[in-house]
Amino acid sequence: MLSNHKFPLFLPGITNQKNDAVSLIAADLQEEFTTLGHYITKDQKAILQTEKTYNTKEFSVFSEIVKTFRAEMSLDNISRLSVGFPGPIINNRGSSLRLPWVLETDIIKERTGISEVFLINDLEATAYGLGNLSEESLITIHDGDSSPTGNVAILSPGNGLGEAGLYYDGKDLRPFATEGGHTEFSPRTNVEVEFYQFLNKIYGIVSWENVLSKKGLFNIYRFLRDEKRHPQSEKFLERLRGDEDFCDILYQAAIEDNEQICTIAINTYLEFLAREANNLVLKLKATGGLLIGGELPVMMKDYIDKQRFYEKFLISDKMGGLLKGIPIYMLVNKKMILNGAAIYGAFSQE
Repeated sequence: MLSNHKFPLFLPGITNQKNDAVSLIAADLQEEFTTLGHYITKDQKAILQTEKTYNTKEFSVFSEIVKTFRAEMSLDNISRLSVGFPGPIINNRGSSLRLPWVLETDIIKERTGISEVFLINDLEATAYGLGNLSEESLITIHDGDSSPTGNVAILSPGNGLGEAGLYYDGKDLRPFATEGGHTEFSPRTNVEVEFYQFLNKIYGIVSWENVLSKKGLFNIYRFLRDEKRHPQSEKFLERLRGDEDFCDILYQAAIEDNEQICTIAINTYLEFLAREANNLVLKLKATGGLLIGGELPVMMKDYIDKQRFYEKFLISDKMGGLLKGIPIYMLVNKKMILNGAAIYGAFSQE
């Protein structure tokens, strides 16, 4: 077992001596930037030695990023490569709508010369990242029961909407990936029906990813702008003409300038986040806890009203009693995918 004490992971290779002193590369592969890290295993831990981030779009194939990293860091004796991938992995093959490449383990082995290659969904890797997590990387939103047991849910909005679970086998937690972010969004209020109809004209099928990703925050904003006709200040409009990230601009305008359209957009976003957190917890019966990570919630961590979020999370037709005891945490460690991919590559095999 390797883990933060709250989340004991099932790692069948943790005590196998063949997994000691292993030199491996882990990768957090994303649409815009890819981070690679060199790890060495020691005393049942995967210890980061060095890392570097690359512009994903500057490379024609993923293997070239690996070869560049090895050359720049003078890494000769690499025996394993473990990749956190933003999409489903089926039969050692990964494809993603946000990447120009299809990844296959056999092809990566051939092109890199690395004998063992692992592909793992990035949210499943996040779950494995709990094995190298300090208490400082967890922010408590709600304490819940003092000693919860059961499955655990992970919700992580960023460029997409990642969702994963950890199955509790009675002793340990076993991570697994889902594609729950692509399930269909459903409105609750009359205004949300208008919002759904607005998105339906754009996307046809409206998924939760259309609402809770970075693009989803933009969708909420443009609905308020185009359909509800909320005013915008000249200062805010001027910032939008620059090249800053839209989500950063909107958030800063909300907290620094009290820009009404931005404040309403963020509050609406957080209410939707609480609702999908509720959905995911109930579907996985995640009585062991809910973990919220991803770029957007971490950006908003100082803004979130924890009590209000918890109250919105509790709204349910019949399961309010079950939801009350579930602890809720925010993951603020930015290396969850990278560390998790390393732990998976190091210790998931006997």
